[in-house]
Amino acid sequence: MYNIKKPEMIIFDFGHTLVYEDKWNGVKGEEALLLHAVSNKNNLSAAQIAEFSDNLFLNVNIGRKNNLEFHEHQFQRFLYEYLQIEINLTPLELEEIFWDNASNCHLMPNIKEALDYLHENNIRTGVISNIAFSGEALKNKINRILPENKFEFIIASSEYIFRKPDKLIFELALYKANIDAEKVWYCGDSIYFDVEGADSAGIFPVWYESEKECYYRDKQSQINPICNHLHIKNWLELTKVLERLK
Repeated sequence: MYNIKKPEMIIFDFGHTLVYEDKWNGVKGEEALLLHAVSNKNNLSAAQIAEFSDNLFLNVNIGRKNNLEFHEHQFQRFLYEYLQIEINLTPLELEEIFWDNASNCHLMPNIKEALDYLHENNIRTGVISNIAFSGEALKNKINRILPENKFEFIIASSEYIFRKPDKLIFELALYKANIDAEKVWYCGDSIYFDVEGADSAGIFPVWYESEKECYYRDKQSQINPICNHLHIKNWLELTKVLERLK
C-alpha cells in the first residue's frame, strides 16, 4: 500500500471512467438531426454531413494538442450554416440529439456501488471531463445515467478553454470545492490526461484501467505512469482501499 491518506474528496473523469460508450457513429447522429431540418439547400445526406464534420473536427482538433478546448455549440453552428442546413432546434437540443444517437453510454461495472460508498462515508465527489459537448449536456447525461449522484460540480473543458492534463483545470476544481490538493484524489483512465495531469496539480491520481474496450484509444500506447499513483481495474478495489485507510 502506498503511503497515502484517506481523501476528503474524489474527482472523476467521465468517458471510460464513469461510463463506457458504444463505438461512435456520426452518421446516425446526423440522421437524427436531419429529421428536424427545415431546409437542406444542397440536399446533403447524413453520410456526407458526417464526413465533412469528421474532417472539420480533425482540423479543429489541432488546437487540442495544446490542451485548449472548443465548444460544440460553436462547432455545430459553423457546420450547419456552412453546409446551408437549417435545423429547428436549440443549440442544446442539437448537441444532445446528435450525441444520444451517435453513441450510447453505459455505466462502468460497480461505479454506482462505489459512488454510494463514498456518499455513505462522507467523501465528497465531482467530475472533470475533457469534452467538447457543453457542460449542460454533460450534466444532463450524467444525471440521466446516475440520477442519485452527489457530484458537487461537473466541469466540462468546453466551458473553460483549458483541458486536461493542464493543471489549471484541476486547480479550478480545487477552488470550486474550496479544498487543498493533498486532500483530493482524481480517478481516470488516461495516463497522460488523468494520472499525470492530476499529479501536476498535487492531486493523488488513481489510474482506472477497465477491461472494457475503449474504441478511441490505442492500448499499445499506454505506458506505466512515472508518478506515484493507485492502479485499479474494478471500482470495488477502490472501496477496499478506502476501507483499509479508515
